[in-house]
Amino acid sequence: MSATAPDVLRALHAHTRERGLPPPAALIGDWWDADAVIAPSIDIRAGHLPEDRPDRFWLGYRGFDGRRRDEAALPVSAGGVTAHLLVLREGRWHTVSADDSTPPAWVDDVVERSWATAPSRAGWAATWTPPDRDHHLAAIEECLEAIRAGEIYQACVCTRFDGALDGAPLDFYCDLTATTRPAKSAFLQGDWGAVTSFSPESFLRRTGNIVTSSPIKGTLPADADPNLLAASTKDIAENVMIVDLVRNDLSRVAVTGSVHVTSLLEVVAAPGVWHLVSRVQAILPPEVGNSGLLEATWPPASVTGTPKIRARELLEDWESHARGVYCGAVGLAGPDGLLDLNVAIRTVEIAPDGGLHLGVGGGITIDSDPAREWQECLDKAASIVTATATVDLEEGMSCRES
Repeated sequence: MSATAPDVLRALHAHTRERGLPPPAALIGDWWDADAVIAPSIDIRAGHLPEDRPDRFWLGYRGFDGRRRDEAALPVSAGGVTAHLLVLREGRWHTVSADDSTPPAWVDDVVERSWATAPSRAGWAATWTPPDRDHHLAAIEECLEAIRAGEIYQACVCTRFDGALDGAPLDFYCDLTATTRPAKSAFLQGDWGAVTSFSPESFLRRTGNIVTSSPIKGTLPADADPNLLAASTKDIAENVMIVDLVRNDLSRVAVTGSVHVTSLLEVVAAPGVWHLVSRVQAILPPEVGNSGLLEATWPPASVTGTPKIRARELLEDWESHARGVYCGAVGLAGPDGLLDLNVAIRTVEIAPDGGLHLGVGGGITIDSDPAREWQECLDKAASIVTATATVDLEEGMSCRES
């Protein structure tokens, strides 16, 4: 019997804290063809971006890094490197080394004990304040005006929930991950704060010279008929436009003629919603490292718009907050071109003082209805801000672990 990923993460956190070691970091869900990837102890520092290193694994995030980056609650980027990872595949934990060295003996001991003795769990409570509805509706109207004027064809207009956490970020993350089971969740922590990501979306997944990107565009609440999403002219157009943008981004570094769409407009369930998901794949020449791939594709297409550069310029004028980690990417890089990053949506930034920030948004096209787009923001946030409690998304909210 193997311990669950949240239990192993809790046990490692307790062990490293007792011994004054850097804390663990975790990727839980569909990562690196596994069910979980955990760094038992890793020093994640501000400003450390992915590296093309043959002897280390990198875990971290890169924020959206717009021109208002100094307003963000957390650093623009943070990361750390380690030689050893714990990987959960086919129900069993394995230790993986980047440099063939032996991991510390305590790692296996902690994993073995974590299923036999349940790690301690602490309660937590979160309170949330919803975004300014009128401001977001006004931003959508400005976006629609820009589309009518021919400046852009589509843009992802975002807003933000703010809140406060009473309790440990680790407990907040483990409980919500167990409850919502997102496709690509992540937990990172340091003196700078913590990132708890519950993302359903894969930004870049590279193995050797093959890279895939799986943009999400199109959303309905989970209690709606998913067939309505598959038949929605607006959502289909939104998705196809972003697929074309992904194809264009990848073509900048891919082998000529190798970029192709392997899946188009698949309806997929995610926590609290249905999504339209497509997949684009490309072959990279050997000389293209992860830094070159990121430079060509950054930021993720699904959270910007078309054309990307003009959409980004306009979005920073329309939105009232810096995006911060939200709409960036969280994940893993490593030897042999390994790269696996989510799109940092459904992602909560936790400041050292417990302040919470949760960005939400949606793609706006010429067919968008502002009231429905506002509701989509509430639907996307609901799996996090309501968690185990029933709250009023219009008046203010609270969430408490039970």
